Amino acid sequence: MEYGFVDFLTLIGSLGLFLFGMKMMSEALQKAAGSKMRQILASMTSNRFKAVLTGITVTTAVQSSSATTVMIVSFVNAGLLSLIESIGVIMGANIGTTTTAWLIAILGFNVKISALSLPIIGLGFPFLFSRKSQRRFWAEFAIGFALVFMGLEYLKESVPDIQSHPEILEFLRHYTNLGLASTLLFVLIGSVLTVIIQSSSATLALTLVMCNNGWIPFDIAAAMVLGENIGTTITANIAAMVGNVSARRAARAHLIFNIFGVVWILALMPVFLNTIASSMSSWSMGSPYENVASIPVALALFHTSFNIANTLLLIGAARIIERAVTYMVPQKREEDDEFRLKYISFGLLTTPEMSILQAKREIQLFASRVARMVGFVREMLNSKDIAEVERLERKIVKYEQISDNIEVEIATYLTRILENSDVTGVSSRRIRSMYKIIDEIESIADCAHNIMRTVKRKRETKTRFTREQYKSLNQMFDKVNEAIEIMNSNIETGYRNIKLDKAIEVEKMINSFRNELKSEHLNAIEKKSYSYLTGIYYNDIYCECEKMADHMINVSESIWEILHPPIAR
Repeated sequence: MEYGFVDFLTLIGSLGLFLFGMKMMSEALQKAAGSKMRQILASMTSNRFKAVLTGITVTTAVQSSSATTVMIVSFVNAGLLSLIESIGVIMGANIGTTTTAWLIAILGFNVKISALSLPIIGLGFPFLFSRKSQRRFWAEFAIGFALVFMGLEYLKESVPDIQSHPEILEFLRHYTNLGLASTLLFVLIGSVLTVIIQSSSATLALTLVMCNNGWIPFDIAAAMVLGENIGTTITANIAAMVGNVSARRAARAHLIFNIFGVVWILALMPVFLNTIASSMSSWSMGSPYENVASIPVALALFHTSFNIANTLLLIGAARIIERAVTYMVPQKREEDDEFRLKYISFGLLTTPEMSILQAKREIQLFASRVARMVGFVREMLNSKDIAEVERLERKIVKYEQISDNIEVEIATYLTRILENSDVTGVSSRRIRSMYKIIDEIESIADCAHNIMRTVKRKRETKTRFTREQYKSLNQMFDKVNEAIEIMNSNIETGYRNIKLDKAIEVEKMINSFRNELKSEHLNAIEKKSYSYLTGIYYNDIYCECEKMADHMINVSESIWEILHPPIAR
């Protein structure tokens, strides 16, 4: 069996296709996922047992724990599942994947979802040109989903073809009589083979071939199955490479769960295997230690019972696993990878007032995120480094998508509070004010996104601002930052000591400066101090800054109205 440089490049290309599909699927989810999908997933994972059942069902349907864990990582990356919810689904996926072992053992075949990849692309491709954005987003998700499985299939085909040439592994028969050392060796071999073949099902089939040929006994085959449980976690960790911190934590949780399970089962291995052998004998199927024909069913039984036992053992320790992976994968920078609400949980708190306080804290965080987004826009405007500009551009696009989702989710939560009959008149006024506030904050994000697009067009057309233009724009951003600080301070005060006079003063100052810049701009165009195209970009940016200031004063005025409601006549 020869394996050349072209085969190696094919392997790298297969990995690239897998990662690209994962990235495409994740980004499409971020754009397409609305509150309905979030609520459906939340209800499916509202407690750990429901989450486990969801993992079992999905994995049984797609016949691949790798597929399920890749989707879980994608959902966590898009903010549709929290880390704690994902851990339960991962536990269920480990149980669901054992159905594949039963199919191999009893029916002798395996379902290949990759065969549907091209039809899925064919189904989704026409919708890429749809005028409705939701259709385009779901088409991108479908194509990304298909590419993930095409990449996995190419990975399997582009590695050295051990599966078709099991005789390569015949030498391993000489290492089966070393006691515990043999067990640990074959756990390692099972892990490595699964990483290479990228399919625990394929490795299980290979294990059965080795048993059937008499190269390894039942207990050694069971050790290889344990190794396959570890090796299959690599797929999720590869997928998480292009995800955010939460996605990498979810993948690491999968690894911890499987490794811990392997450790405790190794300590009880003789007892566990003897129990299975006794059960097989009592069912008149023959002991797997004596009858080679009974090994496939015995291995499937071992795989299933081990994963069920591991889940029952660790389902109560999900919070501990969450803390462990949070420690293992720390947040390196200030929290800018979060796609989820931080303070608002799926259910309401005991009283409307407590729920409103929770919403207020979420709005504070929302406003601080948008303030960071405005800072990114200013950095992008002033940066001369192309790579840095492109990085900031991607970050701003991501933040704009986040702001859209956050506005919808906070509004949905506020609506649920209003549906409570215990809401007082004051609380009702606060909620109506919060609706206005989140709308204005999201509009600030839209303005920042518009400035980013203008700066991008300026760069693409190789248009340059003069030194005076940069100076004026930075002065405008200084005034906008002052307005943001006042707005955030007013949100944080808790509807008291509102600095409305100061907010109005800064807003008027920004309006006056915008008028001054507009007058100077028209004079510069007449004198041909810079090109008309340069003037268009310049005018767009300072006008968008003034619009941002309008939305900021609207936020402060909305808070003011809570303290000073209009008198009914």
